[in-house]
Amino acid sequence: MYVRHLQVSDFRSWERADLAFEPGVSVLVGPNGQGKTNLVEALGYVATLGSHRVATDLPLIRHGSPRAVVRTAVVNDGRELLVELEITAGKANRARVNRGPVPRPRDVLGILRTVLFAPEDLALVRGDPGERRRFLDDMLVARAPRYAGVRSDYERVLKQRGALLKTAGAARRAGRSGDISTLDVWDGHLAKHGAELLAARLDLVADIAPHVAASYAEVAPESRPARIGYRSSLGESQPEGFGRPDGPRADREALEAAMLTELHRVRPQEIDRGVCLVGPHRDELELALGELPAKGYASHGESWSFALALRLGGYELLRGDGAEPVLVLDDVFAELDRGRRRQLAKVAAAAEQVLITAAVAEDVPEELDGARFEVRHGEVHSA
Repeated sequence: MYVRHLQVSDFRSWERADLAFEPGVSVLVGPNGQGKTNLVEALGYVATLGSHRVATDLPLIRHGSPRAVVRTAVVNDGRELLVELEITAGKANRARVNRGPVPRPRDVLGILRTVLFAPEDLALVRGDPGERRRFLDDMLVARAPRYAGVRSDYERVLKQRGALLKTAGAARRAGRSGDISTLDVWDGHLAKHGAELLAARLDLVADIAPHVAASYAEVAPESRPARIGYRSSLGESQPEGFGRPDGPRADREALEAAMLTELHRVRPQEIDRGVCLVGPHRDELELALGELPAKGYASHGESWSFALALRLGGYELLRGDGAEPVLVLDDVFAELDRGRRRQLAKVAAAAEQVLITAAVAEDVPEELDGARFEVRHGEVHSA
C-alpha cells in the first residue's frame, strides 16, 4: 500500500498543497512551523478520521475558511482509489470515493492504513489511560474498520445511560426517587456493545503483545523486558485467561454476562455518583518494564522506547494481517539517540512506503535515502 498523491485545501495552515509520492522513502524537510506535520496529519485523518494532535475537527480548518478538503490517491495491490474528505465547521463531514459520495465518512476507513509515530506518542506511556485506550481502538479500526461503528454505538449508549444515572443521582440527593425504570434496558445495551468492544481489545492485546516485546528488545536491548496487559473494570467478574498471548480468544457472550453482573453489583454507587463505573471506557492498557509499571518508573529514554515499540508492534501486526500500512515518522529522529535511530531506520527502510518529516535533513539517517521535499513559506517543492 502506498499514497501516490496528496492534495489539501484550507487544511490547517495550508491554503493549498499538492504532492506526488512514490513507493519508498519520502522526506519533508523544513524549519519548524512551516506545515510539514500538517501534511502528514491530513493523511492520518484519511486513515482514522481523527487527528493525532487535537480531539476535534475544528482546528483542522484553516482560519477564516468554511471547510477543509483532503484528497489522496491510494494504491493497494495495483488498484488505485481516490478518497476525498470534506471537513465542515458545524456540519456533518462528507466523503467521496472515486468521485462518488459514500453514505458515511467512516465508509472510507480501511482504504488507507497508516502507522504514525510522533512526539505526541510519549503520552502513550506517560499520559492518561484514555491515550492508551485510543491507541487500542485506532488499531482495531485499522485491522477491521467495522469497529468504528462498534465504538460509536458504545459511546452513544454510554452517553444516554450516563444522562439517566446523572438525573437519578440528582433526584436521590434532593430526597426524591428518580425514575430508573429503563436502567435495565440501558444495562443490556451497554453490556452488548461493551462486550463486543472489550472482546476485540482483549484479542488485540494478545496479538500485539509479542510484537511490542520484540520491538522494545530491539530498540532498547540494555533495558528490562517490556510487556503489556489489559485491566478491565469487570474486576473479579471477568472470565480468566482472555487477553494473554497463550490464552483463549475472548468470548463475547461470557463478557456480556460478566458486564451485566458487575453493572448490577455497582448500581447503587453509580446512581450515587451519577456516572457509569463499568465498561471499556474505564479500562486500562497496562505497560510494564520488568515487574514495575512503565508510568512513573521508566526513564525518559525508556519511555520513548516503549512508545516506539507500541507503534512498531502495531506496524508489524498489520503487516502480518496482510495489509502493510504506510509508515509515517513525524519529526521523531531528532528525539532519538543513535541506537534508537538506527533500529527505527532499519524497520523504515523495509517498508513499502515511509513518509518522514524533519527540521533538517541531517536528522534523517543515511539509510533512508529517497525523495526530498522542501517545505517553506507556505509552499512545498521537490528538492
